[in-house]
Order: sequence, then C-alpha cells, then structure tokens
Amino acid sequence: MVLASLARTVEGEGAVIMFHDSGGDRARTLAAVDRLLTRLEKKGYAATTLTDAVGLPTAHTAASADERVLGAILGFAQRASFTFVEALGWFLAAAGVLTLLRLALFVALAWAHARRTRGRSANAVVPYGTAAPPVSVIVPAYNEAAGIEATVRSLVATDYPGPVEVVVVDDGSADETGAIAASLGLPGVRVIRQPNAGKPVALTTGIAHSAHGILVMVDGDTVFEPPTIGHLVRPLADGTVGAVSGNTKVGNRRGMIGRWQHIEYVVGFNLDRRAFDLLGCMATVPGAIGAFRREAIASAGGVSADTLAEDTDLTMAISRGGWRVVYEERARAWTEAPASLGQLWRQRYRWCYGTLQAIWKHRGAVAERRPFGRRCLGYLTLFQVILPLLAPVVDVMALYGLFVGDPLPVIAVWAGFVAVQALTGWYALRLDGERASVLWVLPLQQFVYRQLMYLVVIQSVATAVLGARLRWHTVRREGTFTLAGPPTPRPSAPRPPVTRSPASRSSAGRRRRAVTDGNAPRRRRSRP
Repeated sequence: MVLASLARTVEGEGAVIMFHDSGGDRARTLAAVDRLLTRLEKKGYAATTLTDAVGLPTAHTAASADERVLGAILGFAQRASFTFVEALGWFLAAAGVLTLLRLALFVALAWAHARRTRGRSANAVVPYGTAAPPVSVIVPAYNEAAGIEATVRSLVATDYPGPVEVVVVDDGSADETGAIAASLGLPGVRVIRQPNAGKPVALTTGIAHSAHGILVMVDGDTVFEPPTIGHLVRPLADGTVGAVSGNTKVGNRRGMIGRWQHIEYVVGFNLDRRAFDLLGCMATVPGAIGAFRREAIASAGGVSADTLAEDTDLTMAISRGGWRVVYEERARAWTEAPASLGQLWRQRYRWCYGTLQAIWKHRGAVAERRPFGRRCLGYLTLFQVILPLLAPVVDVMALYGLFVGDPLPVIAVWAGFVAVQALTGWYALRLDGERASVLWVLPLQQFVYRQLMYLVVIQSVATAVLGARLRWHTVRREGTFTLAGPPTPRPSAPRPPVTRSPASRSSAGRRRRAVTDGNAPRRRRSRP
C-alpha cells in the first residue's frame, strides 16, 4: 500500500520521495527502493542525483591524505564500537547465566549439606570418648570497651563439658578494654596486655599463651551461645579436620543497613560455606568464630600479617597444607555489624582488599592437586572480582534501556533476578532458622547496598593495581550486647545469659554512651 501511494504521488509534474529508516538492518528499505525504482522506470521516470536534477555543478575535489586517514580512523572506530557493544551484550548475558547457575548450584549443595547434617543431634558434643578435650579461647581486642564484657561472659557461660580457658589479648587499646576484662574476675579468664601491633600479632600472642591444643578464636564484639563451643569442637574429632567455621549472625539487624547485612550474612556467607564444605574448598573461617587445631596453625606458619584479611589468609594456608576445613552451622556467634554506610564501607574495603591480597599470595594453589586451588580461587576471582567490576556497566545499560529504549525487557529481567534472589534467600533463611519476612528489603538492596559493594571492589582493585598500602580501618562499636543478649532467630532459641548487677549495668551503660558519642580516645590500628 505504501509503494502504490508513492507511485501515484510521482505521477504529477514533480515530486520528491524520501525514504527514512532508524538504522540497523536496512535490507527491507533497500528492497523497497529497488521495487519502487523498477516500477517508476516502467512509467518513463529516470533516477538521478539531486545535484544533477537541479543543475548544480558536481564537486570532484579529491580528499587529502590526512582526510583519508581521518576517515579510515573514524570508520574503524565506528565498526569497533559496534563490535564492542555486541561483544559486551554477549558477555553480560553469559554473566547473567553464570550468576543463575551459581545460585542453582549453591542451593543444591546447601540442600545436600543440610541432608547430611540433619541426622546429628542438636545437643551432641564431640565424641572424643570419656572426656571432652580442653579448649583455649583467644579474644584479640582493640578498643572493645563497649562489648568486651558481654563477649567474655558469654564464653564463660558455655555448657561445654571440658575445660575452657579464655585468653583476652589487649592489643594496646586506648580505652578500658583490658581493665574491664580483668575486673570481671571470672574463672579461667586471663588478660594479656601488649603494645598495639595489629590483630595477627595479637592472635599470635594469644596462641603462645594458650595451654591447649584446640584453639577457638572470637572477635571482641561477638558473643557465643552456650552450645557454640561444643558445636565448634565436635568436627575436630576427625583427625583430618584442621579448622571449623562457625555461623556468624548479625545482632544489630533492626535498621535498614542491619537488615541488608543480615541477608548478606545468611545468603552470601553461610549459604556459600555450606557449598564450600561439600566441595572441600572453604575460603574463610571468619575471625568472629572459628576453631583450629594447633598443629594445623603451626603447619600453616602461624597467623600471618601479610594481608589485611588474616582469617582468609590463615584458612587458605591451612587448606593448602592438606587439612580439611568444614562448616558447622549450629555453632552460632552474634556479632555487631557496622551501623552506618561509612563504617560499612571501611569494613568491606578492608575485607575486599585483604581477600585480593590473599588470592594473590596463594595463587600457586591453582597448580596444586587439591580442591582448594582448583575450585576456590577461580570462584573467588570470577564472582568476587571480575563480575563485580562489570556491575556498573550493567547498571548503565539498564538505565539506558529504561529511559531511551524499551523499558519492559529491563524491568522484566530485573524482576526475574530479584525473584530468583528472593527464592534463594527464602531457602537460606529457612535453613538457618530465620524468619523470611526480612526479604521485603531485598528489592531496595539492589539500589544502594549492591552499588556500595561493587564500588568497594572497584576501589580495592584500583588500590591493588596502583600499589598503594591500605591501613587497618577500625569500626566504631555501639555496644549492641552490653545490656542484653543478642536477638535470636526464634523465640524458643537460647539466648546467651549475661548476669549483671545493677551497679555493673549502670557502669556498662556509661561506657556504652561514651564510646557511642565518640568521647573515648581512639587510635587507628596499624598493620606491619
């Protein structure tokens, strides 16, 4: 119908026909022009150029050498840009498929891990025979006055049947951390003071002063539930196990930032650890809760200060030494997470940069015949470094499609990914005995928290490439567990008891307010 109409138009004394398309595949436009010219020629019309039609002189000036070079460069740049955009589209599609496959695989592995551990009694203690082995708990503490009392009391209140000693290492704190821990007068608790030397050195000091062969490490802002030590120690009955990762829970999860971190801990950390346990390639035994065999630490060369992620570095070294590293989900520890975006940025920046250092330090594991190097390092490099670096490109292309192109495919893809993440989160929360109602913040997490995390990766990679040295970033403690135990996933779940006298409760409140208001002196922790 369009061609017929155009043909009738040109049957007059004169006419101008213009074909206009929007770029892309011009095959249909060229075919229409060919059919139109064929029909017009049969009617006696001839095709000519606009210059000849109006009688204007034709310019025959040849392009100069510079103009030809510039034209060639521009043509190459245009072709290269089209090729790059097409390749980027395929790469992003592959990244999306990899992400979905990762989620599906890790959910399947978590399901298998849950089935494997379901038969164990919830209150089982390590089957060491007639007596449970003695345990040394090491607490490196730097400016932890806001929460050190709750931490130590929760460790002493354990229901572990064997002997337990608690070694608190005051790493040159500028507040009352050491004095508070020493003033408690609790049985089996020792406080060791040293000049500020960094967390790895504090852990090494604690190991040197501990008396037993099983070592439990816990941060000074973390509290244990009564059964936690027993659950941590239980897997060490297997002589091939060198380290055990516990289940870290966010205690201050009431605000939006706390809820986002709560989801990340359950889905991003604990779900992964279940899969790593089955795959035999655990990447990190967190500093907040972990149990180690003394021989395993010695075989790894001790706690190294080479990286800012000493827990990841130590775990990788133990794995490379031939020891198994496992995950015990029932060994729960409640930790105080950063309460502001600025504090969260500093913490994750240190974590990410330290992980990059650990990956580079242990890169030789790829050539070793062990699951850790073949599975873990490749996974960390792909999903925690490369894909986050491409996340800004995904967002830019999504915004372009939303405001310039067709927004429906963008919205559909985004909604699909959120739905998959929600299903994954629901299953992970169910495995951990947590309420799924927190998932209402998941869509909002895509607009702030996600961008923060990939910007942290970009900054960490840039810092590593430039060769800059990152110092240890401290996080201000709010004393979440000072006056009360941590929240529990269900009302019936046990809460670490904290017995406090009125006078002690009052003094703890004053310490909490002082630290929260920033009145206590602070000193940045250095790293050798």
